[in-house]
Amino acid sequence: MDIVSIILYLLFGAVAGWLAGKLMNGGGNGLIVNIIVGIIGSFIGGWLMSLANIQKGGLVWELIAAVVGACLLLFVVSLFKRK
Repeated sequence: MDIVSIILYLLFGAVAGWLAGKLMNGGGNGLIVNIIVGIIGSFIGGWLMSLANIQKGGLVWELIAAVVGACLLLFVVSLFKRK
């Protein structure tokens, strides 16, 4: 994996995490947390899409799957968070 691929993964994760933060919290969670949430969310979203037997291609579809997974991750985290 080259440096350009790593940078693209981080940017993609940041965008997916930021969008999920906007949808779930009404705001972002900071750059590092957005990247982490987005990357983990992309794994969760891809796994859920494979379970549902949805095999679409393209960058937009991958972003949708990552945002859905990141939203699910933020929802589960909010269940364990103290209020």
